Amino acid sequence: MAIHHSLEVDQGPQHEEDSIVRTGTGLTCTAHIITAVIGSGVLSLAWSTAQLGWIAAPICMLCFAIVTYISVFLMSECYRTSTGERNRSYMEAVRFYLGTRRTWFCGWLQYVSFYGTAVVYTFTTATCIRAIQKSNCYHKEGHEAPCLYSDSFYMILFGAVQIVLCLIPDFHEMAWLSIIAAIMSFAYSSIGFGLGLAKVIGDRKIKGTISGIAMPSTTQKVWRVSQALGDIAFAYPYSIILLEIEDTLKSPPPEHKTMKKASMVAVFITTFFYLCCGCFGYAAFGDETPGNLLTGFGFYEPYWLIDFANVCIVIHLVGGYQVFSQPLFSFIDRWSAERFPNSRFVTKVYPVKLPFLPPYRFNLLRLCFRTVYVITTTGLAIYFLFFNQVLGLLGSFNFWPLAIYFPVEMYFVQRNVAPWSKPWVVLQVFSMVCFLVSIFAFVGSVEGVISSKIS
Repeated sequence: MAIHHSLEVDQGPQHEEDSIVRTGTGLTCTAHIITAVIGSGVLSLAWSTAQLGWIAAPICMLCFAIVTYISVFLMSECYRTSTGERNRSYMEAVRFYLGTRRTWFCGWLQYVSFYGTAVVYTFTTATCIRAIQKSNCYHKEGHEAPCLYSDSFYMILFGAVQIVLCLIPDFHEMAWLSIIAAIMSFAYSSIGFGLGLAKVIGDRKIKGTISGIAMPSTTQKVWRVSQALGDIAFAYPYSIILLEIEDTLKSPPPEHKTMKKASMVAVFITTFFYLCCGCFGYAAFGDETPGNLLTGFGFYEPYWLIDFANVCIVIHLVGGYQVFSQPLFSFIDRWSAERFPNSRFVTKVYPVKLPFLPPYRFNLLRLCFRTVYVITTTGLAIYFLFFNQVLGLLGSFNFWPLAIYFPVEMYFVQRNVAPWSKPWVVLQVFSMVCFLVSIFAFVGSVEGVISSKIS
């Protein structure tokens, strides 16, 4: 079977027990998940609801929640092999179960997704800081004031902060950052929900229709629906970092059991906030629903609460950037150490004593590669400023292969599922349906990016 083949070709990172002390718990696991899942995506869900309408939007969110948990269930079982060895990353699991060829394809998709998410988080942060300035300006000058501000400076500032935080050695040492970011996500999601609810109560009217925003033509409506599905797809799955999170957990209990429980809690919480923000945002604004609920200025007052919500978003995205970047950094560290074991630039560690903190392990490769990484994501963020379209593009791009295809294929190998058996047929149909949804969302999101760029 394929698993024997993978054992023969697997010459990647070794799976033996290492010196890392794993201290992760259900709490830290949930924090990592929420930091990864509730991000800039939640801010676009009111717009997505406006495109899909009152019936289709909640159904789509619930379906994506179910799909996400199925993906988690399949993936979490892949952390430990039949001999008890660890697959410490998504790529290691694909290499072990599916072989080297598909490992390269998986790695390319995964790391493009990490990089793209970092770009999205960079320009979203700048948008939030600009929204704070505009909120204060509107409060002083009136809602018709121009209040124009540039994004570029704040993207550069965000990049400077990330250059410092990128020096965190690995995932195992950033639980504190994820906990802070998760708290911030609860704060701004609650504010978005509360403002939408307050506006509905104040207006004494629920806006919106069953079919969503009407468009001049059927073709334009189809494009908008596909972009909305891409945004929802971006907002949910976290399979690309699931095994990296699972690798932080202590045992006993078995890591996969902790991961499933934490995922159940995290998916329930995120779905609740998604439905609240999406539905109440649409109910408040109807056809005028902004692309970004808290920076699109459907809400003007209380301006101080809008400011606080955007500060929470910024802090959350600072942590979210690291959650999606650390797996790529760890891969580069391991690959470079294996490829150039005698290079002092790659392997030499310089202990640095910091006041009130444990000694820091400084490494030149880590400093140089991560600095260049941040600089390039910042540069691309300055160039691409199409929030909803880019979210949809990223979501549709990685949804099917990383959240569905690879987990299903690894599950078949791990459990020796026979072709054309009932479980095989059910999961293949499940995968095919998700593939069609992903293609539909991807095509629409590409059209959205092209149209925005032209206009």
